[in-house]
Amino acid sequence: MQGIRKNAEKSTRQNAIRTLAEKNRDYIIERRRYYHSHPELSLTEFATTAAIKDDLEQIAESAGVKNLEITTFSDYPGLVAEFDSGKPGRTILLRADIDALPIHECTGLSFSSETPGVMHACGHDTHIAMLLGAVKILLSPRIRRRLRGKLKFIFQSGEETGCGAKYYIDHGLLDNVDAVFGLHTWGTLDAPYICVDSGKRMASTDNFVIRIKGLKAHGAAPHLGHDSIVAASAAVMALQSFVSRENNPVNPLVLTVGKLHGGNMFNTICGETELDGTIRTFSKEVQERLKDEITNIVSSTVEAYGCSAEVEMRYMHPALINDDEELNRIARRAALKLYGPEGIRSRECVMSGEDFSLYTEKVPGFFAFVGARNEKRGMTHSNHHEGFAPDESTLERGSAFTAQFALDYLLHSTEGDDTDAINR
Repeated sequence: MQGIRKNAEKSTRQNAIRTLAEKNRDYIIERRRYYHSHPELSLTEFATTAAIKDDLEQIAESAGVKNLEITTFSDYPGLVAEFDSGKPGRTILLRADIDALPIHECTGLSFSSETPGVMHACGHDTHIAMLLGAVKILLSPRIRRRLRGKLKFIFQSGEETGCGAKYYIDHGLLDNVDAVFGLHTWGTLDAPYICVDSGKRMASTDNFVIRIKGLKAHGAAPHLGHDSIVAASAAVMALQSFVSRENNPVNPLVLTVGKLHGGNMFNTICGETELDGTIRTFSKEVQERLKDEITNIVSSTVEAYGCSAEVEMRYMHPALINDDEELNRIARRAALKLYGPEGIRSRECVMSGEDFSLYTEKVPGFFAFVGARNEKRGMTHSNHHEGFAPDESTLERGSAFTAQFALDYLLHSTEGDDTDAINR
């Protein structure tokens, strides 16, 4: 263990990527603050896309790179950039999501959102900045001359919809891509630690809509109707039995009904009620049989109240699992090279969803987390909170780790694990 620690400490002293990240610290923070001030909701991020395109063109010009190809889409926000080293090798895709949330910001930051009711409350502004920082590092002359293969960068729209990645996949983004990498700023992980855990990371996401039909009647004569609100209430409770009695308790599962809407008069038996909800799991088997199970439970329950039910299931994405041994190994080694064992911290998997898994469903991938929490500075709110304000000390580390992972992956196929040569 002492030998590993000494090697890691030696590597962090020498590391060129870490040095470049520190050199670009102010740039990374400045770009994060710009994007934080100018948030756009999912699938509307056209101004954000234009700004990112300008940033990439300026990075390429400053680095003397003439072959950074940038592709935008006429009918969809987001963009893809590609750099070909001119040397044979693999292709890695580095991803950042760019959309904000319909949340009114209450952080009090000097660079708070300038768009009322819209906020980068999930940290996607930091993802943009960290990937831009990684692009600057990877295209710098010192690093660029060592690259092999191709780098692709995706600044992705619509992650918060649960399926924003699908558009790019359908348009050939993953053609000839060998691996994909992404990361997330996380509000319950202390800054500036990096989490490079393998295994289960984030759950699959499926949404459902249940329409329960009864029979209207006067509220004073309920026996003349079939109350869809009462039936819906029973269905909500019955659905929890799927979690507690039909699911294997060693498999995490969440079934949440987040919306119940029915009726428009206080004195009328409601004829139709709608339930909206979500299901999260790590089990592909459970995910595949959800619609049949939910339909059976709901239909049999509401039938007892003289009602019928229609279930619509909306598949979003599978679970996100770091299950590629090579990428897991590269990720851990990259973090150790940069910051040593003391810069890494584990965190448990969560039932939140991430459409990055649509990429890893097609090609091998790795997903990391970087810390955002700093209790001493009062930065304790979690993602999706109106006060979410991640510690910016994490940003340069996210850029450095992204660049180190990409470099090590591209060199691994030709140089084995001896990628420390870049630092000498």
